[in-house]
Amino acid sequence: MEKELDWGNLSFGYIPTDYNVRCYYRDGKWGDIEVSQSETVNLHIAATALHYGQEIFEGLKAFRGKDGKIRIFRLEENAKRIIDSAKGIMMEPVPAGLFAEMVKKVVKLNERFVPPYGSGASLYIRPLEIGISAQVGVKPASEYLFLILVSPVGPYFKSGFKPTNICIMRDFDRVAPKGTGRWKVGGNYAASLAAGEKAHSMGYSAVLYLDPKEKKYLDECGPANFFAIKDGRYITPASESILPSITNMSLMQLAQDMGIEVERRHIPIDELAHIQEAAACGTAAVASPVGEIDDIDTGDKYVLSADGQPGPVTTALYNKLRAVQLGDEEDGWVTVLD
Repeated sequence: MEKELDWGNLSFGYIPTDYNVRCYYRDGKWGDIEVSQSETVNLHIAATALHYGQEIFEGLKAFRGKDGKIRIFRLEENAKRIIDSAKGIMMEPVPAGLFAEMVKKVVKLNERFVPPYGSGASLYIRPLEIGISAQVGVKPASEYLFLILVSPVGPYFKSGFKPTNICIMRDFDRVAPKGTGRWKVGGNYAASLAAGEKAHSMGYSAVLYLDPKEKKYLDECGPANFFAIKDGRYITPASESILPSITNMSLMQLAQDMGIEVERRHIPIDELAHIQEAAACGTAAVASPVGEIDDIDTGDKYVLSADGQPGPVTTALYNKLRAVQLGDEEDGWVTVLD
């Protein structure tokens, strides 16, 4: 780094690092891992990624602990999920061992960009797989590129760990019923941009989507999963159109460890009148507390934080998960680099 980064004031954006790693699938097999300093990809104009959306990705983080060691959070789960995504849209799955090797390699190559302990920042890891075969017929590619880039990032929400307001809109669906919602494909995020921008223009941090079939049940919260605390229980939507969040899965386990009952089920919209806390959860934000949920169509307002502070259960879960990520508490979920 020509100049030291201001670790405590990083945005959640792209900052160039030294290296990325790449691997090609050709002739029925994955090749050798390549180390690159280029920030571009040479792509054929007829690549399936460009024409038919054969593109999947992941997001995970590496943290520097108090002991100076680097810890990567739950990379095995990201390896499983990108395999599911690949199968979902007929791409060649990246073997879990290759995924893990490349994640560890790219973090080691860029370890000077892993923010120091206590900065609140982390190294964001973005694995990406794209179809690169040149074809104009609608069919899966025969060749793929898998690459991983990294970037140091600050907290996803600039305001920090405090409640923001979200809204419900029925004019937009994030995904189709039985569509690609359960896989991490770029098209899901493209489909959410219009609703997200509209919400932001109205002063909301995210859209709480309803199920795309009946518009009766809660679905995802912008690019994140949604959970709520109701009468001391952790409740989160169950749906085949929701991306299985590794963060949500981790929070559910921690909640159970803390003696909190967990329910993963359909949550009807009118149940919002009976919850005490809520949050959006995902790799980027960990848990982003919700202060108020406004139903744009009905005018209903569900106030969860009258004093502007996050709820006690959400706070405890957030602090617990952060402690595990940083190595302050052991939970068997981190890969410690040598």
